[in-house]
Amino acid sequence: MLTGGIDLSVATVASAAGFIIATQAPGQGPFVATLLALAVAAVAGLINGVGVGIFRVQPLIMTLGTGLVVAGSLVVYQRYVITVGARVPEVITWLGGGQSLGFVPNALLALIPIALVVIVGLRRTGYGRLLYAVGDNPVASRLAGVRLWAVLLGVYLISGILAGIAGVVLAGSTNTAAPATADSYLLPSVAAAVIGGTSIFGGRGGYSGTIVGAFILTVLNSLLIVLRAPEPVRIMVYGAIILIVTTLYARLVGER
Repeated sequence: MLTGGIDLSVATVASAAGFIIATQAPGQGPFVATLLALAVAAVAGLINGVGVGIFRVQPLIMTLGTGLVVAGSLVVYQRYVITVGARVPEVITWLGGGQSLGFVPNALLALIPIALVVIVGLRRTGYGRLLYAVGDNPVASRLAGVRLWAVLLGVYLISGILAGIAGVVLAGSTNTAAPATADSYLLPSVAAAVIGGTSIFGGRGGYSGTIVGAFILTVLNSLLIVLRAPEPVRIMVYGAIILIVTTLYARLVGER
């Protein structure tokens, strides 16, 4: 989103990673299964990066298409491994759904290091500054000598890998294997970034705000569950949040 694009394939890629680790672990072991899951996620991200960065396909169209291809491939793969069985490795279940000291989620062991790397990378590295520059003014960035294709290729590759990690942790949290496990998280993932101050037009935002946005959505989701709101109502709420925040931001930018 910092570069002005939205990756609509992240939920499908996350589902694929979780499903692959669950179906490959019984025969290959948890380590190899995890590598295979992340490799598939990285390939999907690389395809997005090539399409957006090199062939200049509109990000929404490119990532939507990649997501559909991954979803279709999962259906074929599911039929292939239907007799093999699926089981989420115990170490992944411990990481995704376990707790330490009785109340600290083990998933923080994955979240905190990744969050620190992303936050420091955006604020303290040249590549992080390039993401803001490309999102704010791609024409000026290109005239300044920035290789836009390389920046976009890298960011979509990273997006795919991070989606894969999220899918692996989610598989441990739910302890289930299904080709659509993470599909319901697509809209909340966009909403969390928007609530956290990241502009869908690019060039503005940060991961710290996204974490805050995710916490806000978690509280909101818990409230909707207490009120027994059905899933369609939650989706409508997330969509309304995105529309309202985006409209307000667009008006503020227009007034400036």
